[in-house]
Amino acid sequence: MLKPRELAQAAFDYLRRNPDEVVRAARNAAGLRFGVPVAALRYFTSQIKGRKAPKDIELSTSPPDLRFGATIDVMGTPLRATTSVTVDDVTIGADAVRIGIRLSNMKLTLLQDSDSPVATLIKSGALDLSKPANLVSFAPKKPEAIVEAEGDRIVLDLLKVPKLAANGAFRKALSVVSPLIGVRKVEADSDHVYVALRATPRGLLQAINAIRNGA
Repeated sequence: MLKPRELAQAAFDYLRRNPDEVVRAARNAAGLRFGVPVAALRYFTSQIKGRKAPKDIELSTSPPDLRFGATIDVMGTPLRATTSVTVDDVTIGADAVRIGIRLSNMKLTLLQDSDSPVATLIKSGALDLSKPANLVSFAPKKPEAIVEAEGDRIVLDLLKVPKLAANGAFRKALSVVSPLIGVRKVEADSDHVYVALRATPRGLLQAINAIRNGA
């Protein structure tokens, strides 16, 4: 997990090398559109550690989608997986932060010979890669955040992650922000991922009440 100081330093270094990002951010903010450089996402994914975490992560874009590649272990079978990722729905609420993603153009490559059930399916061609979310069923233990997985679609709920669910500041921010702002669209161009927001002013009273109740 990145420490706040490391995160701030990385952001400062990036802006120093790319001063035009400040102007771009200001221009997009006026239209409730915010961009995250793909370079920043690559940096964050490079910090993912852990014995079971994906390795050799690669991020690129195939507008309007993200292209993702990683080395993963599925039931003891090391694989290289690549796929295109489309974010088709984001719902932010005080009790759930759900992100729906669709996976397409998936490819799985065995990194070593194996007779495991997963390897047998891949080598036989019997595995339907047009429905990659079904692969989650092979995982002995799904990540806490995955609440749905069927066909080509996976739904994540960030509040199913215990550390986020127990973070009082994060939950408080959600109770204030969620009545006011929703996510309209998430898409990528050649070097940024953009989040387009929609304002819901009628939620102002609810946000004010959330602030008062938390005071």
